[in-house]
Amino acid sequence: MRDLFDRIKKDKGPLGKWAKQAEGYYVFPKLEGPISNRMKFNGKEVITWSINDYLGLANNPEVIKTDGEAALEHGMAYPMGARMMSGHTKYHEQLEKECAEFVEKEAAYLVNFGYQGMVSAIDALVSKNDVIVYDMDSHACIIDGVRLHHGKRFTFKHNDIESLELNLKRATKIADETGGGILVISEGVFGMRGEQGKLKEIVALKENYNFRLLVDDAHGFGTLGKDGKGTGIEQGVQDEIDVYFATFAKSMAGFGAFFAADKDIIQYLQYNMRSQMFAKSLPMAMVKGALKRLDMIRTMPELKDNLWKITNALQNGLKENGFNIGNTNTCVTPVFLEGDVPEAMALVHDLRKNYHVFCSIVIYPVIPKGMMILRLIPTASHTLKDVEESIEAFKAIRTKLESGIYARIGKAMIEK
Repeated sequence: MRDLFDRIKKDKGPLGKWAKQAEGYYVFPKLEGPISNRMKFNGKEVITWSINDYLGLANNPEVIKTDGEAALEHGMAYPMGARMMSGHTKYHEQLEKECAEFVEKEAAYLVNFGYQGMVSAIDALVSKNDVIVYDMDSHACIIDGVRLHHGKRFTFKHNDIESLELNLKRATKIADETGGGILVISEGVFGMRGEQGKLKEIVALKENYNFRLLVDDAHGFGTLGKDGKGTGIEQGVQDEIDVYFATFAKSMAGFGAFFAADKDIIQYLQYNMRSQMFAKSLPMAMVKGALKRLDMIRTMPELKDNLWKITNALQNGLKENGFNIGNTNTCVTPVFLEGDVPEAMALVHDLRKNYHVFCSIVIYPVIPKGMMILRLIPTASHTLKDVEESIEAFKAIRTKLESGIYARIGKAMIEK
């Protein structure tokens, strides 16, 4: 028998093996200063395209005032305990009621963290006799939730309705044998590539197949649909989404999340989601803060308008200059380039150090080898000047990438 840690010490994982070269710059970078369109990185001001603060609420004076007053009144501990035992307040109930009304559902249930909540909700919604069918590009929280399932599960090709139907046929056969049901899972907005999930087409399959639909709308809530009500409203199918999920970590610039559905489903989740039954309640400062943020989203349409002004300027400018931004039809803006990991490291180093543009880089194993994605998240805080400067920077690094400069620099960085 070997020591458990032998493998860990020898195999650092596909990302961990680059830790020596990457840590502190590409991985675990330190952005400093107020959350905004421009922040400090390594002591220099950079245009920041990596903050999911879509509506620019993170440093809004009204938001800060509300958060501060709530923290001053209640501290960060109240309420103590899990919701079921001692962590329940009228403000939690109020926030749930307002979230449900906003996304046009009967009821809602707050959860402490979106990732944790999604994992736990999937675990609660299905039994070993049920079958899960989910989009292969689903977020890690969905994948981890599915991993807990003791029954059958199938993936369908990303946004491929023909593939979904094929897997629904397989799922139906199994569910008929086990006496179980079928849960289909998709995202409202796929956060890596920026494509909306094909919810309208998925819902249409309910005419021929008996399944329930769970939608993770983390990136759609606040950015899409009338008044920012989300992707289901955008596509006109909110009524057919059986369980709707949104997080406070993006448009709401906070933390926590909620599920919304019919009252009986929400009550079931309240009494069966282990991550909430055995975890501390969402702190009051965030609950009252979320109420303020939700009110601003409802009453200040200019926030979403400003977001889309910047989004359209950025995406149109990139396309006009010959960049491949894929099939995004949301605010998420991926820029697809060809290159290996060393080239990506050299490119990002140059982009941040010399062009003062900070955005996320996505490489293998998240995407196939030989490809990199520079992922930009526009916000209402950005300016048209930010857009212009960033596009000029992207033009410059593309020229260097195509000339082979980054291949030579990247090789030297790895060998160093």
